[in-house]
Amino acid sequence: MSYAREPEPASEDAPDPQPWRRNLVLFLLTVVAVLVTGAANYYETDEKDLGLVRTLRAATQDHDALVRGMQFTVSMLGILLAHEFGHYIAARIHKVDTSLPYFIPLPLLSPFGTMGAVIRMRGTIPTRRALLDIGASGPLAGLCVAIPVYCYGLAHSRIVPQATSGIGELGESLLITFLDRVAGPSVADGQTLLYSPFAFAAWGGMFVTMINLLPVGQLDGGHVAYALFGKRQDVFARNVHRAVFLFFCGMVVVRMGLTLHAHGSMTMLAARVRGSLFWLTWFQMLAILGTVSRKDRKTPVLPLATRLMLTAALVLFPGFADSESRVNVILCWVAFAVALAVMIRLEWTRGVFRPHGLFDHPEVSDERLDPVRTVIAVVTLLFFVALFMPTPFTM
Repeated sequence: MSYAREPEPASEDAPDPQPWRRNLVLFLLTVVAVLVTGAANYYETDEKDLGLVRTLRAATQDHDALVRGMQFTVSMLGILLAHEFGHYIAARIHKVDTSLPYFIPLPLLSPFGTMGAVIRMRGTIPTRRALLDIGASGPLAGLCVAIPVYCYGLAHSRIVPQATSGIGELGESLLITFLDRVAGPSVADGQTLLYSPFAFAAWGGMFVTMINLLPVGQLDGGHVAYALFGKRQDVFARNVHRAVFLFFCGMVVVRMGLTLHAHGSMTMLAARVRGSLFWLTWFQMLAILGTVSRKDRKTPVLPLATRLMLTAALVLFPGFADSESRVNVILCWVAFAVALAVMIRLEWTRGVFRPHGLFDHPEVSDERLDPVRTVIAVVTLLFFVALFMPTPFTM
């Protein structure tokens, strides 16, 4: 994930050397984290409850799991490197003082072993043309790698019975559905496609690109949208952020209606709502990122600690709805509804539903884009629509 903090003026007293040693250490740690996570994901055993340490040890000692972990690592890091160096090279072409990517290892806690990478822009971006080139180059370069890797991975994936697969469902988007039909095998009813390491890594790359292309703040989509719309993007960004929350609420209401109409169980409803909790969590994460990047400004937002605790509570509540006790199920859903109501109230009185400048983009020159760059900006933002997954994960 590429998230650049607000540019800082470069020092004129001394050159700013690239801190490549720190970048290299973080990259090597990320390689290990992705490899371990990939091997654990593809480690097959009949034993249950091995525990974290034993699972890691067994996965890294299993030849087949280790090979698949390496395939996953090469694919995932290839996509992320293309994405990050797309930004880096474009920034260097426009003579913007930019750091090398800082990769973020997150073994096992993330299904990919990493949270991606960030690039810090220490210099100012002079024009909207430069802003577009830097913002769009990363996701477009990453997709140029992810799409062919996904097609290759589909050809090496296995078809297994759905009832015995023991895996959750990954989200689908317009682009993924199209690629499945063009390059994927035919899957009959009662079967599911078990992604190869290549396909899973490419899916993860497209998932991360979707997040980055949200036209909010200083995400890649925010850069591209500001280059296209100028200062109007500050208003658009606030509305897009609020729309993320409204989308989550709408998904909960629709899924509750569909489940009750089909006489489905509360356990089924809980699984479907958990699949949409990503958007609630990301709604809060965007506010946190906006607060961190603009911490020197006074903005009427909820304290970070409260946001984090509230988000954690909302994530946990539906997890208890799998209980066989009807009383426990009802209590959990009542608690979830109350927590959601409290969250709406807090956001309305003290949070991001009030006027704020969390997502105001640093100003660049008001020079308009040329026709070619305008088309590139529109196409880049349309990729967000093509990659959008209403339910990224269903366990």
